[in-house]
Amino acid sequence: MVQKGIFITFEGPEGAGKTTVIMELYKRLQKEGKTVILTREPGGIPIAEKIRAIILDNEHQEMDSRTEALLYAAARRQHLVEKVIPALDAGAIVLCDRFVDSSLAYQGHGRGLGMEDVFSINQFAIGDTMPDLTIFFDISPEEGLERIAKNSDREQNRLDKESINFHKKVYEGYMELIESYPERIVTIDARPSKRDVTENIWKIISTRFI
Repeated sequence: MVQKGIFITFEGPEGAGKTTVIMELYKRLQKEGKTVILTREPGGIPIAEKIRAIILDNEHQEMDSRTEALLYAAARRQHLVEKVIPALDAGAIVLCDRFVDSSLAYQGHGRGLGMEDVFSINQFAIGDTMPDLTIFFDISPEEGLERIAKNSDREQNRLDKESINFHKKVYEGYMELIESYPERIVTIDARPSKRDVTENIWKIISTRFI
């Protein structure tokens, strides 16, 4: 079946400020009278949220990198078939906080598993479902982690506690993806105020899809 909706994903390092901005975009699209779904990865549905809890649990420091990659792919598959694909088939706009690019950057490059190998795992999970647009929130790993440290409301998860070298590798992975998919991935400076970041992204989405 040909998908009739629009699939927009959001990526970035830890502390990039995606969550607040995505919520504002969601509200704006609703005001425009659009049918819009807001979701996240890993998570979005009960099964995937349970897998998320396992992945991000601070007590699971011994988790193997391949196990981590497989768990993300499993959560992604269930999320797609249960929530994303039905919404797209119904003509909705789906806003998703993280998708396959996260696995490529975090496990593929950050963990050193290799982007091609991680993509092959995820291709089995996602089939031919890819975003129509991906917004990358660009901020240095150092500044992103500094934001997290200052935000007492944000619970630190297992990935937040990784070394700065790991987060730098993740950022390098994203830079490779941006170079590989220039038509799909649009980079936004995440350093300004959340209001300004929201406005900049809204201009892109409204120009392309509204």
